[in-house]
Parts: sequence; C-alpha cells; structure tokens
Amino acid sequence: MQTLYQKLTFPNGLRLLLAENHKSPTFTVLVLVEAGLKYETKAENGISHFLEHMCFHGTKKRPSALAISSELDGIGAYYNAFTGNEYTGYFIKSHRGHFNHVLDVISDIYLRSLFDPQTIEREKGVVIEESNRSDDNPSHKIADSFMRLLYGNQPAGWKILGEIHNIRKFNRNDFISYHKKHYRAKSTVVVISGDFSKKEAVHLIKEKFAEISSGKGIIKKKVVECQKKPAFSFERKKIEQARFILGFRGVDLKSPLRFPIEILVNILGGSMSSRLFEKIRNQMGATYDISTDQDNFTDHGIIATSAGIEISKLEKVLLAVLDEHKAIAQKGVNKEELVKAKEHLKGRLTLSLETSNAIAGFLGSQEILLKKILSPKDIFRKINAVSQKQIQDVARKFFVPRNLNLAVLGPYRSKKDFEALLRKF
Repeated sequence: MQTLYQKLTFPNGLRLLLAENHKSPTFTVLVLVEAGLKYETKAENGISHFLEHMCFHGTKKRPSALAISSELDGIGAYYNAFTGNEYTGYFIKSHRGHFNHVLDVISDIYLRSLFDPQTIEREKGVVIEESNRSDDNPSHKIADSFMRLLYGNQPAGWKILGEIHNIRKFNRNDFISYHKKHYRAKSTVVVISGDFSKKEAVHLIKEKFAEISSGKGIIKKKVVECQKKPAFSFERKKIEQARFILGFRGVDLKSPLRFPIEILVNILGGSMSSRLFEKIRNQMGATYDISTDQDNFTDHGIIATSAGIEISKLEKVLLAVLDEHKAIAQKGVNKEELVKAKEHLKGRLTLSLETSNAIAGFLGSQEILLKKILSPKDIFRKINAVSQKQIQDVARKFFVPRNLNLAVLGPYRSKKDFEALLRKF
C-alpha cells in the first residue's frame, strides 16, 4: 500500500501530486478539474460530461478520435475519463518506457481539444444513446430518481448526463466558453503515481501544461437542504424486479461524523455478513443484492440502502429494512459487530490501493475536493477511534422520519401503499 506523496503548487496555482513507487509495474497520470454537474447552470446541464467526450475527439496535433486512440492503443495504454458531481477526470495508465509520450497526450487533449462542429453533431447521437442506455438500466434510473427526490431543481438533483434537449442544442461556442471558464490552473490537479522519476515529472509537467489558463475558476453554489417530512417518489416501469433506494440525509466530507456513519452503514448493509444482507437475502430470499452506502460531497451527504427485490415482496422488505434502521437507533450495535466492521473497512481500503491508478484516484479525489489528504494511517486512526455509543448516537440523529426518503421503480399501479408505509417509521 504505497501512498507516500509529494505535493507541489506552481506559481499559476496548478497542483501536482507525485506518488513515486518503483516497485509498481505501471504508472498512472490522472488530471482532475473542478468541473462537473454541480458547476453547471440549468442551461448547461450535461455539458461537463459532453465536453469530456469531446476531449478525445481531436487536437491540432492529433486531429481525430482515431488518431488519439490508435496512439494510445499502440503503446498498450489503459485510458479513459469520467464526470461526476464535483469534478471531471482524465487518466492514462502505461509502463515506464512511455512516460513522456503519455504526458504529451493527456496534456494535449486536456488543453487543446478542437471542439470541431461536425464532430460535436455526430457525438450528440453517442451521448443521447448513453443517456437512453442509462434510463433503460433500472439501477441508474432509480439513482437519478432518488437524487431528484432529495434535491429537486438544483444541480445535485439533476442528471450528470444532462437533459436530451440540452445535448441537442450545445454548439462549439458553448464548449469553448465552458472549457475556458473551468479548465484553469487553480482548478486543476495532476496526479502521477507508480513507476516514474519525480525530477522528470516536474520538468515535463511544467513544459506540457505551460499554456494552461491562469485565474480562478467558477465557484459552485452550495446545495440547499430542505426537508421537514418523509418524501417519496414512484415511477412505473415494466421490469422483472422492483428496485428501491431508501435513504436519509447525511454529512459532508469534513464532518467528524463521517467515520461513525461509515461504520454504521457497514454494519447495516456494507458486506455479505451485514444485517440487511443476512435478513433480506439469506433469511427472506427476496433479493440477489442489497447494500447500504454513504456518499459524502463537499457540502452534503447521503446514507442510502438500495436493492432489487422480488415484486411481490417489496412491502415486506421495506418494512424489514426500516426495522433494522430502528433497531440500531434503539439498541445500538454489539462489540463484535463493531470490531468486524472496522477490520472490514480497513481491509477493503488496503486492497483498493494495490494499483497505480487506484492510488492516483485516492490522492486526487481528496485534493480536488478538500485540498487536504488523509493517508490510510490517518483513516485507520479515525476508524479505530469510533465507539459503540457513537454508532448509536448517529443512528438516532439521522434515522428520523423527517429525514426519510424512498424512491421506488417497478410495475405497480398505485403509490398509496408505499406512502402509507413511510408513516410506519
């Protein structure tokens, strides 16, 4: 688990994280930018993700998507990009002999994309089909419904892929304007991990990113939290199993309650020996998968349980899930559960940091969101410090009726039964 790193900040504000490890067979370059769903206006919704696509469709030096992909495929590199709520990322993973080459490619696509009008028009079809595929996937569709239920008509409640009518109207000027506003030095973090030379890396980053725009990026608006009673959403869809997400508003990344909640959700539904997995899958035989997770953002958080359920058993399952939430709030957890959850979380983190790209993501995501990085040892200390009383305290604080949200997707005719069910909590 190699996570020792060095941080450099250049005069223009560009941040560089270096995690050198010559025992690694690979290196990864990851570029993150403060641009994502929550930085968009309603008219821009979807442009962060669409722009990510366009960065792989040509620069002056590499004038087409084929030119870029052929070059990277020709060195056996693994490469991709992603767009989230609060940042967009681009990465290339390769072996030591291609270090200069990889930095040249990733800086080129990040800084000098052409945004060719004809290519934009063709790519609209690709992005729209990606959106259609997401809507056809019950897991994705219910996740979108759940976020819309919690946050409504603000960025946190919108779809990362955007609305199709927005996708159809975006033009070259929109991309140039958005890129100019957001893809700036102070909003960018470059992370390099694995087998490379620090001295060479610093020199090449100065050279390859020399033309990045200076000045501050756009500050995103804070999420507005507003809930006074249980909330419910229902979408009718003819599918073979019902899907639901049942959740509560949680805490942001900086909150001291983040780690007690992390252990709480692990005990509740974070493993194959968790309470909900044992009850809903092993005892009731009502699902193949059920899990509870915590999502933390810079200014809000979510505690949520999701599952695909046999259609006829949905109401019984939801009552059982609510009962487990109430049981932890009323009776707490035992010492054995606490110890097991702590070891599970520490083990999972250790295993997740075995590759250069995983380490780059671990370091970069913390830096881009918080400008502060907790090492695995720091995280272990925070996990070890959590007590049984803290687990029960956070359950009592967050598992309350006014904080409850339920999104359901399935072939049901009426939502009345589900609304009544919420009142039983």
